[in-house]
This record gives sequence, structure tokens and C-alpha cells, in this order.
Amino acid sequence: MSEHRRKPPQPQGGGRAAARRGQSASSGRRAAPRGATGSLSDTYGAGGEESAHEGRAAARRATQRNNSSGGGGGGGRRRAAEPPAGRGPGRGRGRAAPPDKKRFIDYPRAGKYGAMRWVPSWRQVTGLFIGFFGCLVAAAGIGYAVVGIPIPAEAAKAQNNVYYWSNGTQMVATGGEVNRQIIPYESIPPAMRNAVISAENKTFENDSGIDPMGIARAVVNMAKGGQTQGGSTITQQYVKNAMLDDQSQTLSRKVKELFISIKVGTQVDKNDIMAGYLNTAYYGRGAYGIQAAARTYFGVEAKKLNPSQCAFLAAVLKGATYYDPAGATAIDPAATPDANLKRATERWTWILDEMVNDGRLSKTTRDKYTKFPKLKSPRSNAQLGGQIGYLVDTAKGYILNNTNINQKQLEQGGYEIYTTFDKRKVDELSKAVEKVRKENIKPKLRPETDTHVQFGGASVSPKTGAIEAIYGGEDATKHFTNNADVTGAQVGSTFKPFVLAAAMSWGKKDPELPSQQAQDERTIVSPKSLYSGKNKLKIEDYQGKIWTDDKGKEWLQANDDDASYGSPPKYQIDLREAMRVSANSAFVQLGMDVGLDKVKEAAINAGLKENSLAGTSFPSFSIGISDPSAIRMAGSYATFAAQGKQRSPFSVTKVKHEGLVKFDHEEVAETKEAFTPDVANNVTDVLKTVVDKGTGTSAQLAGREVAGKTGTTDGNKSAWFVGYTPQLSTAVSMYRMDDDESNKNRTFLEMYGTGGQETIHGASFPAEIWHDYMEDALKGERAIPFPEAVDIGKIVNDDPDPSPIPTATESAEESAEPSPTPTETEVSPSPTPSETCNNPFNPSCENNGTGAGGTDTGTTDGGVTATPTETSEEGNSRGNGNGGLFGGSSG
Repeated sequence: MSEHRRKPPQPQGGGRAAARRGQSASSGRRAAPRGATGSLSDTYGAGGEESAHEGRAAARRATQRNNSSGGGGGGGRRRAAEPPAGRGPGRGRGRAAPPDKKRFIDYPRAGKYGAMRWVPSWRQVTGLFIGFFGCLVAAAGIGYAVVGIPIPAEAAKAQNNVYYWSNGTQMVATGGEVNRQIIPYESIPPAMRNAVISAENKTFENDSGIDPMGIARAVVNMAKGGQTQGGSTITQQYVKNAMLDDQSQTLSRKVKELFISIKVGTQVDKNDIMAGYLNTAYYGRGAYGIQAAARTYFGVEAKKLNPSQCAFLAAVLKGATYYDPAGATAIDPAATPDANLKRATERWTWILDEMVNDGRLSKTTRDKYTKFPKLKSPRSNAQLGGQIGYLVDTAKGYILNNTNINQKQLEQGGYEIYTTFDKRKVDELSKAVEKVRKENIKPKLRPETDTHVQFGGASVSPKTGAIEAIYGGEDATKHFTNNADVTGAQVGSTFKPFVLAAAMSWGKKDPELPSQQAQDERTIVSPKSLYSGKNKLKIEDYQGKIWTDDKGKEWLQANDDDASYGSPPKYQIDLREAMRVSANSAFVQLGMDVGLDKVKEAAINAGLKENSLAGTSFPSFSIGISDPSAIRMAGSYATFAAQGKQRSPFSVTKVKHEGLVKFDHEEVAETKEAFTPDVANNVTDVLKTVVDKGTGTSAQLAGREVAGKTGTTDGNKSAWFVGYTPQLSTAVSMYRMDDDESNKNRTFLEMYGTGGQETIHGASFPAEIWHDYMEDALKGERAIPFPEAVDIGKIVNDDPDPSPIPTATESAEESAEPSPTPTETEVSPSPTPSETCNNPFNPSCENNGTGAGGTDTGTTDGGVTATPTETSEEGNSRGNGNGGLFGGSSG
């Protein structure tokens, strides 16, 4: 039957025509005539070759129509016939890919090709933005809810420290680096409020604590290189200053500041914010808050500031390191006075003009201020004037170097500092100095000799080591170097008691013994021992070899005024007499016999600091080319007064903080035996002779025993008197030096003719000051005698045989030597490199150890500090730091 139904083969031409007719039929345009075969199977071409061909073509065309119409079969055309059931479309090339499963986030985008697959749709962009913004709002809401408004009193802890006199009464309330007095909003002049608003935050009165537009403007202006105003609002700066202990530049700290600022801006009154900001901000020169700044820069109360002064204070808020005309080169070499003045003037002018532009200052008022306001001296803080600044400086230095309290903690304040200073004695010492100055020093009458005259002084208790009084200079706000501390003035013959103490403690070396054995086997020297008082004496080492300098020249030691003491030919005098007349030759030779190493040891044991000793390997070391401070000299003589017990000078007895004792001197006080009582009492007995009938008679006190020594140095550049009673040891110095501390090449000046006197000796003005002060300082205290001195040691050089009389040739050779300037000391040779020092104010380092110079830094104790310096503001962040009135890290 299949054969019966099979279509017979067609001729070639007929075949092509039939194919065309089949294509037309499958396209749906016209149905094939049913009468062709008489069977419906002919219409569908079931099982035929042509039918298979026709099905594949139809499928391709259907696919093309579906793709062109988006799969909808549009275009008005009928859908192509489906292939018969059970028959596929050949190899399937004509069927479209089945649709992907629907995704939650259609990215990369389905149905897109190439780069378009990665371009998000507008719906996706919108959704992402809304989601991000929502997260920000949620985070901000949480942050705003979580943070609270800190209490300013808990975070702004910086306040004044209170210093007390030895009797417990208040001396001064100051922090040195932190000086703040809180004032109410009503006491702040409107011009000050307007100045900071115009300069820092123009939208302050209306913003909510932050100013996005202000931040944007700051960025734009900075990019343009023009005048900038801070991106932070006044509220933000107040929060940072008063409420955040963390001042780091981290993102977390910035975010915290932002949230707190928003909360403060919406919940705290604007007047309170403004008052809080101006009371906590740092204005430089150790001034925190508008009241302290007004007093520091202009010497007035804040409420009396004029608009020009307010504009300046608003300017320094930008950073006092670079806007204080006094300069801050110690912090940044670029912050010179000239550069700072230029910057401050430009910003001051700009602020005044901005106040006019903002309607906060009238043009008429603005026109009144054409000159930059006059400022006070950087150190002219009235409460630290006179001696108070020096006392605070000394106590602060002792705390920093002898307690666990560091600089930052001291700057934060809140400490109660109990000092050793006796107010009456401080006043009496100052009065005694000023009396001599007023009566004798006439710079207008004698400008060549009486200018730059300086005095220094200190009193120490032999019983405790407490520093009871100091004289640091005319005024701590005018003369910044503490003359009781570091000056570099050589002490001259006041050093001789240490040579005598060394001779009685260790003795002289035996010239007949080998070097090492001579060190160990010595002869203790009695004050009755004989030494030559001859002027221009040839100095020998302990073995009798003539000492020569580094050029091979013999050392000839001169006496004061070129005088010889004792009878020729040997000119022998005992050591008591040598001390009484201050014979240099005798003590220089004694120092060589004992050994300069032992002289140095005696000085250190008595209380001098090793770094204040200069030229320790040269003969002149024994007659005072070193330069200890007045505090240290008073302390070392107190060791003799205390029968050899050495107690380091100190200036603070106790420190409290919030009621708790942080330091108690009694817990750390030490007493050392520097010398035996017999040695100390013999030194005292010899020094009594100096006051009773020697160079120090002008220091005699009615009804009291006094021991002391005068001192004058080469070139008449410094003069000293150091003396003591059993109750009090006092040192007074006098010298001339240009007090321009910016000059690093300052030198000591000669005092010939100063005060109308031919020369200045320790027996003149220094002894007079010592006498006047001690009379009043000891008033009311009973007179106590010194302990009795017992004989000690052996009388050396007691040789009755006269030395040969010098020949005419020898005399001629001696007279050929140039005569030195009349002084108590003689020129020393150049110290070796190991003997040199680094102090720029020490001419002895530059002049071969012959000038005045050197320092006593007291690096570990003693209650003294290095020369006061202005500091950091850098501080603190060094750009706005904590300079304070005095600096200094030594003790």
C-alpha cells in the first residue's frame, strides 16, 4: 500500500517547479490544490524528500520572524507551520535559546551583550543610591543616639598650679605652660565674638554645629591658594578643645567629633558654646582662654579689649607659633619674629575687613585702627614679675628632674607645690641687691662701665639643704636668665676651700715614691703647713718638675695685685695666712702636690656638679676657673657648715594633686659624708680668719661667727662672696654681661671702674650685699658658734734651711716675663679637647680656659634649671603648643 501511495518520480523540470510550489505553500501565502493527488497526505508531504526540505526551510524562516519581532510573531504574518509531531527541526539551529531563570539582582544584565551587560540600569542606580543614603541615615541616627555631650570640666583639665611659700601661704597660682582663668559670656567683648565669627565660622549663629558649605569653601580656597578659613566650625573647635582628650588626626576621632558637634550645636545654647570656645582655646605664650590672653598680650582684662586687639587675638587662634610676633624659632626656624609679624599683620587686617563686610563692625570704627596693636613683652606676666618667676622656674625644674611628674602632667595643672622658699628672706635678699645697685650702679652717668651689671644670689640651709632664697635678676619678666642658677661666671678664689679640704682629706703625694705608690701613701696636710706666697711663683708638679704650658713655657703664678706674701727668700706662709690674703701661688702649688684629681673629687663631694668644673688638669683649676651656680656654691659651703654632711640643694618639699601626695622630699632625702667633721671644722676655722681679719672683713656680722671667702677672676670679669653661719649659707655673685639672650656670642665684660671703683673684688659689692642680707635674714635667730677645730695633719714644708737667693740672671729672666693683669687668678693654658665644653656662653672654652664661662646645669638634683627659654607651643601639637614662661628640663 505504501508503494501505491508513493508519488511517482517527476521529470527534472517538473521537480524544480514542484519545489517552488511547495515553498509557496509552506509560506502560508496560498494552499496547495487538493486535487493534485486526491489525498491529504500530498498536502503535508509526509515522508517525502521534498517535505523534509520544506520543513527545515520553514523552521528557519519562522525563527527569523520570531527574532525580528522579539519573539512575538508580529508583523501581521501568520505563524509558520510547526513540524510534525515526533520530528525535530533537523540539527536544531532554528530554535531560540530557552529564557534564563529570573535572578534577584539582574547584574550583569541578561539579554545584553558586550559592554552593555555591565552598564547598570537607571532602576539599579536609583536603588543603590537610595540604599546607600538610607544606610548613612541609619548610621548617623545610631551615632547621634549613642554619643553623649561630654562635661567640659572633665575633659578641659588644664588649669593653674598653686605654689606655696615655706610657711604654707600661697605664693602664686600659675601653670607656667597653662595659664587660664574662666570668665562668663557677658565679660567677653562683642568685638571678640564678632572677630572669631568673621574669621572662623560666618554661619555660627545659624548652623547646627557643622557647616558642609564651609568645609567645601575651605577646600576650594585652599586649592586656589587664597585666604582660607577653617573648615571646622566654632562648635567643632570647642568640642575638640574642651570635650575630647584625644587630639589625634584619625578618622574615628573626626567622626566622634562630628557627632558630638551636631549634638552640642542642637542642644547647647550658642552663647555657652562661644564662651566655652574662647575660654578653652590656646592663644600662645602659655595663655589658655581669652582672659589670660588679654593679660598676656595687652596687660588688660578681657572686657577692656578694643576691636583691634580682638582681631589680633582672633588671628593667633590660627596658630600662635606662626602668628605671635615674638617668634618661635625654637619650634620652627621659619617662625622668625619678622615672618610672624608679617603673617599676623596680614591676618589682623583681613579680619577687621571681614568684620566690616559681614556687618559686624562699622567702617568708621574700622578706620580708627590702621596700626598694628602694641604688644607686651613675651614674658611680661605681672604675676610672675620680680623674683616670683625665678622661684617658679627653680621649683618647676626640680619637679621635672626629681619626681615622676612629667612635663605634660605639670602642664595640665591642678598641682599644689610646696616650696622651700622663705618669703621674708627672698624679699631681704632682693632688697640688699637693689640697695647696692641703686646707690652705686649708674648706667646713665657711667655708660661705659655700669651697663649690663648683673647680680645673683642664693641661700641654702646647712641643716636640710633647702634653698631658702634666691636672687635671679632684676625682674623675671625683663631679665630672663636666672642668675641664681646658670650664668657661666667663674668663681675665682672662692674655690680655694676645696683645695684645702682635699689636702686635709687625702694629703700630699710623696715625691720620693713611684707614681702609683705616691697615690696611695700620702701625708695629711695641716693648715699650719708652709707654702710660698711669692708672686710669679714657678709651679712644680709633686715631684718637683717645673710645670710648663703646651708651648713649653714655664708656668709663673701671679698673686692679686702682683703682691708677694711672706719673707724672702722663700716667702713661706702657712695655709691659714694664704687663705686670709688669698695668695694664689700657695694654693696652686698645694693643688699640684695633692693632685688635681683629688681637688676635683673634693669639690664634687662638697656638692658641685661635675659638668660645671673646667680645666681640671691645669694648675689654675685650684683657683676657680670653674663656673658653678650660686645655688651650688651656697650648697657646697653649707657642707662645711654642717661639719662635712652634704645635702643636695632642693626647692620643693611636697607636691599634691587632687588631695593625694605625689612627692615628698623626706622620702628621698639623702645625707652623705663628704668630709670628716675634723676636716670640715678646720676649713671653717680657716675661713673664719678670712672674715675676722682678711679680705672678707666687710662681711662681719655683729655678735655672730662668720666663715667665708672672697673671689675675683682674671680680667676683673666676675666677683663673688660666699659665706655662712651655722644656720645659713649664702653666695652672692656680680658680673657684667650683655643680657641680649638672642646673641649666642655674649661675653663677660671687665668691671674696671664699675660702680666708681677702680676694680671690683669679692670684698666690695658682693660682700656688702651678703652682709646686709644676712643681718636681716638671721634677725631674731640666736647666734650659734661654730664647732671647735682640732689639730689635723702634719706641717709640711717646715724646712728651716733658706732657699738659695736667686742669681741676677734668674731675676732678670723672671722680670722678662710679661706681667699679668692684676687678678687673683692667672691665665691657664689651653685645655685639651676633653677639657673643653659646649656652652656658647663660656669664653673659657674659646680663650684657652682663661675667660669667664661655663655652666652648672644640675642635671639630676638641686632644684635648679637650665637658662629659662620660651617653649612649645609647640607643645601639645607643636604648632600651638605649650611655650610657657620658662622652660628648662634640668633640676
